[in-house]
Amino acid sequence: QVHLVESGGGLVQAGDSLRLSCVASGLTFSSYNMGWYRQAPEKAREFVAQVSWSGDLTYYADSVKGRFTISRDNAKDTVYLQMNSLNAEDTAVYYCHASVAIGKIPKNYDYWGQGTQVTVSS
Repeated sequence: QVHLVESGGGLVQAGDSLRLSCVASGLTFSSYNMGWYRQAPEKAREFVAQVSWSGDLTYYADSVKGRFTISRDNAKDTVYLQMNSLNAEDTAVYYCHASVAIGKIPKNYDYWGQGTQVTVSS
């Protein structure tokens, strides 16, 4: 059974920083690309950032580029999201996501965490 458990969310002031963590179990962590998504109230879930299985490649949504940093520690089966210069628009539930595509005709396997709330007061 795959589990992705997020932590590190909370209530902060605009301009503050937070670091989210996501610990994975039940999968070969180093084989999966890892990402963060978020969902604000009454909005669709949106992509935030992704890091490749090796940690060499990262990709960010334009809205967080330059403020957020995704990283991973394959020895600890953990992915992080360092969030700086937070603003009210960053308020959302943040979800950890694991994905891998394998096969001659690639089949995608992905998993989601339960989410952690981040609230930024202005």
